[in-house]
Amino acid sequence: MYFYKLLVSIKNKTLKQLYFLLVFVLFNSCQYFDKQVPSEKELLQKELKNINWKEVDEYPSVVDCEKIENKKQRQQCFFEVLTQLIQEKLSVDTLSVLYPELDTIEVKVTVFPNATMQFEPQFPKDSVAYDKVKIDSILQARLVDFPKVNPAIKRGIPVKTQFILPVILKVE
Repeated sequence: MYFYKLLVSIKNKTLKQLYFLLVFVLFNSCQYFDKQVPSEKELLQKELKNINWKEVDEYPSVVDCEKIENKKQRQQCFFEVLTQLIQEKLSVDTLSVLYPELDTIEVKVTVFPNATMQFEPQFPKDSVAYDKVKIDSILQARLVDFPKVNPAIKRGIPVKTQFILPVILKVE
């Protein structure tokens, strides 16, 4: 009989402890059901903060460079092809005659999402020796009829990109 009472008392204590443990777990688990789902705006803002806006997924490209798989090599190919085309178009002009001391000109190239390009000469801030309007008009007249350029891609969407290319003017 003593043994039976002992078993019942152990069973009751264990059940009480189990009951308290169950109640404790239930009250603490309520926080898991009460969580707020973030709104669309919050999710969008969080995602926009995670995007690196300074870098694109795919750089602009021309047909000659499309077969290159490596991202950096494709970018380098594009810059080399574009620089060579600009140099060829400017080598037949009077820039080297008008400004013999001007051996290199920096050209800011903008590739728009619709695959059009814009060229702007870049001059040192303290430069007054050059007729910037004349050089700009020569560039605009000569830098036409480029091959089709595929714009840069960011998350599957064509985006505008800008970069500066040093163009060597050749005296011939």
